[in-house]
Amino acid sequence: MAFQAKKKIGGMMLSSSLWGLMMGTAFAEEATGGLGEPQPWQVGLQEAATPVMEYIRWFHSYVMWFIVPITLFVMVLLLIVILRFNKKANPVPSKVTHHTGLEVAWTVLPILVLVCIALPSFKLLYMQEVIPKADITIKATGNQWYWDYEYPDNGGVSFSSTMVRDLPLSDPLRLLKVDNEVVVPVNKTVVVQVTSNDVIHAFSVNSFGIKIDAIPGRLNETWFKATREGIYYGQCSQLCGRDHAFMPIAVRVVSEEDFQKWVASKKSAMNDAAPVKVASAASIAVK
Repeated sequence: MAFQAKKKIGGMMLSSSLWGLMMGTAFAEEATGGLGEPQPWQVGLQEAATPVMEYIRWFHSYVMWFIVPITLFVMVLLLIVILRFNKKANPVPSKVTHHTGLEVAWTVLPILVLVCIALPSFKLLYMQEVIPKADITIKATGNQWYWDYEYPDNGGVSFSSTMVRDLPLSDPLRLLKVDNEVVVPVNKTVVVQVTSNDVIHAFSVNSFGIKIDAIPGRLNETWFKATREGIYYGQCSQLCGRDHAFMPIAVRVVSEEDFQKWVASKKSAMNDAAPVKVASAASIAVK
C-alpha cells in the first residue's frame, strides 16, 4: 500500500511538472509573441523570422514523426526481449539464426525512412548554402569578445558592438543587449560575410536560422531575409575564450525608410568623429 501511494504521488508530481512546463511555455509565447529572444520555460525552437527558419521549424516537426514511432518501437522490442527471452522465462533458447522476411524488412524500411528524410533535407541545404543576390552586404568580424560590423554597400558605415554590462539580474535580456545593434531593412536579402581577427568565433541568430563559423584568414558567407520587424538576438556559439558567454549579437529589423535614416545618422556620426587634418610646418614653408 505504501509503495502504491508513493507511486501515485510520484505520478501526480510528474504530471504537474509536465503540465507546468507546457503552460509556462504557452504563457511565455503568448506574452511576448515569441520574438527573436529565448523565453522562460521554452522547450522548442524560436519563432521564425525568415523563410529558411520557417523551413527549419517544419523540417524539425517532420522528422519528429519518424523519431517518435521508431523510439517507441525499439523500446517495445527491448521490453519484449527482457520479459520473454530471459533465462527464467525461456530456459531453452531458440536456435533460429535467419529469417528472410525479417532481414528484408529491417533493410528496406530504414532505407525508405532515410529517403523520406533526405529529400526535404536537400532542399533545406540548398536554401541555406546557395547565396542569392544581395540587397545589402554586411561584414561581421569576431574579436575577443565583441563584434565589428561594416556596411560596404552603404558608404562604408562601420562600428563595434559590445554587450551592455550594467543591466540588473532581473532583466531577461541581460546577456543579449548590445550598445550598437545591427540594423537591416525588412524583406531585403542580407548577405553576411563572417571572419575573425583572433580565434574561431561563430555568428548565430536563431530566429534567422543562420549559424556560421568566423575563422581567422577566411571569409565565410551566410544570408537571411527577415520578414518581420523587431529585434532578434543571437550569440557567439564557439568556445572562443574567457568571455565567450558575453559576446551577443543583436539585429534590429526596420522599414526601408527607417534604415535609410539610420545609415544617414551613422554617416553623419562618422564624419563628425573623423580626425581633422592639420598642415605640417614643413608643408607650409614649401608653399
